Amino acid sequence: MMMRLTLIGTILVVGAIVLAAACAPLKTFDTLMPKDSESTEVARNIPYGAGPRRMLDIYAPKGTAAGAHLPVIVFIYGGSWANGTREGYGFAGRALAAAGFVVVVPDYRLVPEVHFPGFLQDCADAVRWTRGHIAPYGGDADRLVLIGHSAGAYNAAMLALDPEWLGLDRSAVKGFAGLAGPYDFLPFDGPITKATFSQWPKPEETQPIHYADASAPPALLLHGAKDDTVWPRNSEHLHKKLAAAGVASELKIYPELGHVGIVTAMAKPFRGRAPVLADVLAFAHRVTAER
Repeated sequence: MMMRLTLIGTILVVGAIVLAAACAPLKTFDTLMPKDSESTEVARNIPYGAGPRRMLDIYAPKGTAAGAHLPVIVFIYGGSWANGTREGYGFAGRALAAAGFVVVVPDYRLVPEVHFPGFLQDCADAVRWTRGHIAPYGGDADRLVLIGHSAGAYNAAMLALDPEWLGLDRSAVKGFAGLAGPYDFLPFDGPITKATFSQWPKPEETQPIHYADASAPPALLLHGAKDDTVWPRNSEHLHKKLAAAGVASELKIYPELGHVGIVTAMAKPFRGRAPVLADVLAFAHRVTAER
């Protein structure tokens, strides 16, 4: 009993540290989190391009066989386009896979190695790799959902909304779910956005909301009301523009969540804080349902 209490106490302490650290890497958090037993990591360190930042991990329900044709989620983590590693998101990969998805979690190059649009090129390459190689892991290459948190939600939104990045592969994207994403943040008035985007000659071309039109896939936009890193108005503005274009868009604001709490709520000990995981899974199942 004492060991169990100590473990719970440690998890809560680490959770508090993570919640205070904005988008810092979550490797320690992930190590301590109990994982969903119905899923497992089926591949690690798979290259989708050249270099150490162009690698990915894959999660699937236990016992998934090649040819299972399960829907696929590509989960893109955040970190202000300058931090993060896929090794900190096993808790998310396992949680999503436990519900019947094959889940791909890629790394991508970060600032200052690249600036806009280098990280988008990497994420697009990861999606194209997934379409061409996911079948042996039990995934259906024609039923993809893009999910991202923070800067990862931005990346996922750009892939879903701007046809430049995926081209014909965009037709396989059946939905996009963004957690605390920046979608409408001009002008570049902070050190992060200046470092990442200010060298691009047409700032409006860096904004997901610029590409929101009737061709967009269904969207689920989730935000915490207490988020003071990426203001909820980003999700509100994108939802309004998508809905006006006739896109099936859903907006949910969680009253008690902040910027990092919205993604750590996917971990088993914190799911009671808000139904983030349940909402994402309901959306992903709905848009990938075979018709």
